Amino acid sequence: MSVACRQLWHNGSVDVPALIIFLLITLLGSYIQAVAGFAMGMLIVAVAGGLRLLEIENLAAVVSILSLTNSALSLWGQSQYVHWRLFCWLAAGQLPALVLGLYFLDQLGANARWLLELCLGVFLTLGALGMLLKPKPLQRVSPSWVAWLTGLCGGTLGGMFSASGPVLGLFGFSQPLPLNVIRATLLASFLLVTSSRTVMVGWRGELTEAVLGVALLALPVVLVGTWLGHVLAPPVSDAALKRAAFWLILVMGIWVGVTAAMSGTLVL
Repeated sequence: MSVACRQLWHNGSVDVPALIIFLLITLLGSYIQAVAGFAMGMLIVAVAGGLRLLEIENLAAVVSILSLTNSALSLWGQSQYVHWRLFCWLAAGQLPALVLGLYFLDQLGANARWLLELCLGVFLTLGALGMLLKPKPLQRVSPSWVAWLTGLCGGTLGGMFSASGPVLGLFGFSQPLPLNVIRATLLASFLLVTSSRTVMVGWRGELTEAVLGVALLALPVVLVGTWLGHVLAPPVSDAALKRAAFWLILVMGIWVGVTAAMSGTLVL
């Protein structure tokens, strides 16, 4: 059986090759998020989801815990740069939309798993394309209602896949604001959505042995990646690093979408 078909965690045991892949992509994702302010959740979901290392529900729960840790550490000492008006309106959209996203995840996971995987593939592909195209900065900071709508879309995707980075990233990097303000505001938004999602999933009793086991194994890697992002400048420019990550996400998104569509065609 190839690694691409292995489950990382099965019956309380760990598949070592699959675990190594997961930890490596977690290290890369946490480093990029510490440097750039986002992309960790999307990168882990793209690779681990594309290789089917975990079920989407478990993968999203693990990514929430890891992103929560990374966001909190990356935001440490940077909270004074948060644009609080934008953050509050993003939060007003994100929190109720999380519930909607979890509902979609439950329904599709139970009744049409191939369609859930197709949604993941489309989300990854469009998200990566959107970030590769690079948004042009606006002339003025977006009004509150745009931030709320952005939070609504990001919260829905955060509830489904724990990866609201494309929506929030496009919104954040289109604002005519200093980079440290954009980065801190994005990190604060990720911290809110991932912590809220983790609480909701825990309240539903879905922080299972598989979720907690994988999260505990990966947390030290997140700490190392976040620390490296603070002390070690990337060997290439931030822009080149993000482009490479988005190309990888694009390839995995197309792979997930195509394989899901083929599976759905067989089912139908």
